Amino acid sequence: MTGPRMLARLCTVALLLLASLAATPSWAARPVSVIDIDGAITPITVRLLAAAIERAQAEGSQALVVQLNTPGGLERSMRSMVQSILNSEIPIIVYVAPTGARAASAGVFLTMAAHVAAMAPATNMGAAHPVAVGGQMDKEMLKKVENDAAAFARTLAVERGRNAEWMEKAVRSSVSVTEREALKLKVIDLIADRLPDLLEKIDGRVVKTKRGAVTLETKGAPVKVIDIRFRDRFLALITDPNIAYILMMVGMLGIFFELSNPGVVLPGVIGGISLILAFFAFQSLPINWAGLLLILFGVALLIAEIKIASHGVLTIGGVVSMVLGSFMLYEAPEAGFRVSWTVILPTVGASAGLVVWAVSAGVRAMMRPPTTGAAGMIGQHAVVRATLDPEGQVQLDGELWRAVAEDAPVPAGETVRVTGVDGLTLRVSRAANRS
Repeated sequence: MTGPRMLARLCTVALLLLASLAATPSWAARPVSVIDIDGAITPITVRLLAAAIERAQAEGSQALVVQLNTPGGLERSMRSMVQSILNSEIPIIVYVAPTGARAASAGVFLTMAAHVAAMAPATNMGAAHPVAVGGQMDKEMLKKVENDAAAFARTLAVERGRNAEWMEKAVRSSVSVTEREALKLKVIDLIADRLPDLLEKIDGRVVKTKRGAVTLETKGAPVKVIDIRFRDRFLALITDPNIAYILMMVGMLGIFFELSNPGVVLPGVIGGISLILAFFAFQSLPINWAGLLLILFGVALLIAEIKIASHGVLTIGGVVSMVLGSFMLYEAPEAGFRVSWTVILPTVGASAGLVVWAVSAGVRAMMRPPTTGAAGMIGQHAVVRATLDPEGQVQLDGELWRAVAEDAPVPAGETVRVTGVDGLTLRVSRAANRS
């Protein structure tokens, strides 16, 4: 009985193993997650990438494709993203796309750190030289930063088996390459027209992740696009340099109008919210405080036009100060960290125009003759109801008043003009005699 029993047990174990294998999804059936990172590298993009990797792993994706298009960004944020890629348990494929995209400055390091680096046609990458953000650096400090960045670039290239010599040139000499040159120099692994083409070309490639070697089986794999949550989209939107700049200007104008017209409430609420959002964005951006002070000084000059008759000198100075401050607001040479001309000129023009309009309206209101009370009655016309000889009654705005005529007698029904007010008695003269 021992033989048959043992055979039965072996058959049972075999059937259980087969059932287990049939129930386990194959690697090829596992999806590929995709996230789109478009714009400057900031603390917001750090969180986006970390969340995408975590979500891709939780959903059982076999790889994460990062479709990248960036002008560069902050060095600290770039290093955090590189660490997330290097420590990922699933393969990270950086795909510089779509056509016309670029991976400049910090984007070069992200591409180099990827397990697979790919580019779409008509794209480029390079110019990874470090720049001073938040202050000037002397030659010695700049040399230290450059050497540190070059060493980081070399170790990434060596780790991924790519061209370390070119990577160092990208840091030290700011060289750039097209997608075809990058492939020829072994800076990237392949060129792919579209995402399906990319998944087909990387199929069968063996990559080394934190948990060991992994063979990609991406041909025909389902694609799961990782949607960015509204909160992250909103934070990414307000950390755009142009949006942060507009929020700051709207905030200052709102506070200005609230102080000029206490009790209106709405401008103050909008201004306060805008300023808080702007200062939140400034935490993630390379702010030059001299530029911010120039903008504040420009607003102060525009407000000073209320008190001082400068014949337009303060207004011109305020506009010039705001324009200069706008250009100096972000201290970084990357295009993604500068305020656009098309944003600066309309914003400064609209701000100056609104302030000047508000000031002019206030001055006109102060100079306008009173329309209420005793002073407001002078110059108005009344109808005589009882003959003024020299005293009598007149009707003004539906009310009867005691009146004294300066050129009596004035018969009833004639129109007179108020020339003065003595308590409850009006001094009047014939309307035909007004000067």
